[in-house]
Amino acid sequence: MAGNVKDKEAFQRLNFLYQAAHCVLSQTSENVELARFYCFTQKTIAKRLVLRQDPSVKRTLCKKCLSLLVPGVTATARQRTTKHRNRMTVLRCLRCGQCKRFLNNPEHRLWVDQPEAQLENQSQPEQGPSTKELKEKADGPISQLSSTGPSSTQHQVPPSKPKT
Repeated sequence: MAGNVKDKEAFQRLNFLYQAAHCVLSQTSENVELARFYCFTQKTIAKRLVLRQDPSVKRTLCKKCLSLLVPGVTATARQRTTKHRNRMTVLRCLRCGQCKRFLNNPEHRLWVDQPEAQLENQSQPEQGPSTKELKEKADGPISQLSSTGPSSTQHQVPPSKPKT
């Protein structure tokens, strides 16, 4: 992700803003607006530079008001069960009321965390013969003779002169 220097600096800035929002909220819980400003700035920078944020970071931000979701301070966390006996964690933002639901499945892995999602682990597809090579194999030497010009068995007819 952070291949070139510009992106590396941008990711460092995003990381700083995220840590600053956490630090401000941990000192006093009245600094919610300052933490929201840091998160809003972080989201704006990521959107402007077209950078993907880590899913763990996106999970802790409210999509509606962009406040940092810290259970007990800016959000409430509840454990729920669904009809299919799946356990879910529900985070509810105290500022806007937006809910986020996360599945509590220990076997569940995000696509980003799976090995086939990493570009380094993917193998290059084998280069098969090109269509030109396949065509030459199928046609054989006949197409090569006809493409090089007339053979000795063919006669060229000179163009006739127009009658006047």
